[in-house]
Amino acid sequence: MASSLHFQSLCSPSQQRLWSSPGQQSKSHRFQILVTRCQLSEPLKFVNGAAISKPFIDNDNKTIPAVLTSDKKKPLNDGNRSNTKLRVFSGTANPLLAHEVACYLGLNLGKIQIKRFADGEIYVQLKESVRGCDVFLVQPTCPPANENLMELLIMIDACRRASAKTITAVIPYFGYSRADRKTQGRESIAGKLVANMITEAGANRVLACDLHSGQSIGYFDIPVDHIYGQPVILDYLASKTISTDDLVVVSPDVGGVARARAFAKKLSDAPLAIVDKRRHGHNVSEVLNLIGDVKGKVAVMLDDMIDTAGTIVKGAELLHKEGAREVYACCTHAVFSPPAIEKLSSGLFQEVIVTNSIPLSENQYFPQLTVLSVANLLGETIWRVYDDCSAIDEPFYSSLGLD
Repeated sequence: MASSLHFQSLCSPSQQRLWSSPGQQSKSHRFQILVTRCQLSEPLKFVNGAAISKPFIDNDNKTIPAVLTSDKKKPLNDGNRSNTKLRVFSGTANPLLAHEVACYLGLNLGKIQIKRFADGEIYVQLKESVRGCDVFLVQPTCPPANENLMELLIMIDACRRASAKTITAVIPYFGYSRADRKTQGRESIAGKLVANMITEAGANRVLACDLHSGQSIGYFDIPVDHIYGQPVILDYLASKTISTDDLVVVSPDVGGVARARAFAKKLSDAPLAIVDKRRHGHNVSEVLNLIGDVKGKVAVMLDDMIDTAGTIVKGAELLHKEGAREVYACCTHAVFSPPAIEKLSSGLFQEVIVTNSIPLSENQYFPQLTVLSVANLLGETIWRVYDDCSAIDEPFYSSLGLD
């Protein structure tokens, strides 16, 4: 997909929109989010809407985010990596996101060879020395989950055998996170199994974004930095001209109430509504009723991921039935398993807002879709881990106060 993208002089300032959080003007709080709506000189050929391309950082103008140019640290934007032991490598799952993270840090991606043999086996070789280096491997375990997970494990093993000082698995989307408990007899807890595999492969730390449940952190016997993608969505919603009196945050199920409540507090302390549902099987749900008032309001539905979109679409149908004026769907992870695209593009939603934690193919775009980048969030956290700083010592980077 990347080879088919051609920017008009990269992107003009009007095409590349940088949002910053309202009311946070101090140097330590300046944080920019790239909204991926750049115009293409040759639009992608598909029928369900204009494509949304990847964000970029203009190296010619040295557009390095302000966080890295603060007095706290020196940006690594001189192209010379001999003075730093920080290395960032990308797997094949989401190389565009890894490139954006490296740009944020002022680095080039590390040189690595990943290929598959005729029988499907994966081969990994580092093409540069990592001896004594702090290595960060960017690899979401998104579909195909088993392929990407195995690739991550082999990358970790290659770095360990190359004498890396520390190995951090940066997992923007953690597959198998939904298999975090036993709901029936004789079930596996695959989330714990995957955590053990990553640990035994040689990882010293995991950096994950929006795990399905916080308890998954306890499955790892190594440190886990758990960051949230909601600040990126919050800044984007804050830039829209929606009256705070008209907003209501909706949790699509009872399990997401804590997440939605914390999100509502950050969104001008908006009221909260809850969709009550009963799930009869995997990827199958049925909505029963609504707790809260949405009549005449703009409803913002929040979830950690959208898979087949059954939950969020049935919730949107209920919200419209209860008199909601507009419905926005927001999530961090756009899994988009069939028939999610058909459901989401049916006209129920004013806008579907997701992040680029999972790469989207050309046929997964539709007119209502907006993709936001979490590269700055991941890049800042990587820097803080490398620099032995706290990942949550500033309010903007703190968790959303889940309780």
